[in-house]
Amino acid sequence: MADTIDAKNLEEVKKEMMTCTMCGFCKSVCPAFEDIGWDIGVARGRVILAYGLMQKEIPADPSVVEALYQCTTCKDCERRCPSKVKVVEVVERARRDLVDADIVLPAHRKVVESIKKYGNPYGDERPVAEVFGEKPHKARLGYFVGCTSAYRNQSTAKATISILKKLGEDYTLLDESCCGSVMGRVGWSEEDVVAQMKRNVRSIADQGVEEVIFSCAGCYRMFKEEYPKHVEVPFKVSHVSEFLADRDIKLSTLDKKITYHDPCHLGRHSLVYKAPRDVLSKVPGASFKEMPRNSSEARCCGGGGGVRSAFPDLSEQIAAKRVMEADFADVLVTTCPFCVNNLKVGKDRSRSKVEIKDLVELIDTLM
Repeated sequence: MADTIDAKNLEEVKKEMMTCTMCGFCKSVCPAFEDIGWDIGVARGRVILAYGLMQKEIPADPSVVEALYQCTTCKDCERRCPSKVKVVEVVERARRDLVDADIVLPAHRKVVESIKKYGNPYGDERPVAEVFGEKPHKARLGYFVGCTSAYRNQSTAKATISILKKLGEDYTLLDESCCGSVMGRVGWSEEDVVAQMKRNVRSIADQGVEEVIFSCAGCYRMFKEEYPKHVEVPFKVSHVSEFLADRDIKLSTLDKKITYHDPCHLGRHSLVYKAPRDVLSKVPGASFKEMPRNSSEARCCGGGGGVRSAFPDLSEQIAAKRVMEADFADVLVTTCPFCVNNLKVGKDRSRSKVEIKDLVELIDTLM
C-alpha cells in the first residue's frame, strides 16, 4: 500500500477545499468527467482526494495520482461553481505535493528533465531563433514563439513572422527558454518555475523590447497572470490576436463558414474573448457562427494540464467531442498550438471534415 505524504502546499488552500459543498454542479461542465464517469474524475471528487491527502487520511496510491492528473485545468468547473472554489489551484497544489514526495508520472518527468537540460520539452538543442534562421537583436517588438510553435507547430510561428514582416514591424525573435507553464501545470517546484521566469525576463529586457507578443495561449497566460506574482515584467504583454485586433489589416475574400474555439488559457484564464473574434470579423466574405458552447462556456480541447502527455486516449476523446461541435463549419479557428494539435487529433478520431487552423495561419494566407 502506498504511503501518505506531507501536503504542505495543500495546507495553504485548506479553506478552498472546506468551502466546497459537494453540490456536483461541476459534473455538468467537466470535459474529463464525461469519459471517466466517476466522481474522482470531476472537481468535487478531486477536492475530496486533495483534502484526504492533506489530512493523511488517504495514501498517494496510483488511483489518487491518476485522478489528480486527469484534470485539464480548464477552469470551467470554477465558472460553474456556486461557491467559487479555486479548483485549479487546489489540483495544482496537490500535484506539487506529489512531486515534492517524488511521485511523478514518467511522461511528466521526461518533459521537465528536457526543459531543464535543453530549455524546451522536446529535447531540441537549437535555440528558438536559430530554428527560423534569425538572430535575437534589439527591437521595439519581441515575438515569444514558445516551445510548441518552435519545435512542433512551426507553421504557426512562420505565419506570425510573415505577418510581422508584412506589417513592417520592428520586431525580433527572443533569446527565449520554456515559459514554465508545463512545469507549473504538472506541479513542479516553484523554485524551478521561477528560475525559468527570471531567465526569460532578463534576456528579453536585455534586448530592449517594449512589447512582447505571443501566439501560444499558455505562454501568454504565464507572462500575463503568473510572472507578475514572482518577477517584475518591464514590458507590455499581448497575445497576437490582441495585437492584430488593433491594426487596420487588409485581407482578401474568404467564402467559407468559420467558427472559433476559445483556448482555456486565453479565455477563462486570461479573459481574452473579444480580440480573436474582432480579427475574424475583418475577413471579407466569411460567414462566422459560434459553436453552441463558446467564450467563457467553451469546452476544453483536452490538451492542457499535462493530460495530453500522460493520458493521450482521454485527451483524444475530449478533443473529438469538441471537434464534432464544429461540424457545421468549413474552418475551425483557434489561437493556441496545443489546441491546434489536439483538435487535429480529435478531427481524425471523429472523422470530421472541418479544417483546423491557427488564427495567424488563416490571416497570413489572406494578407
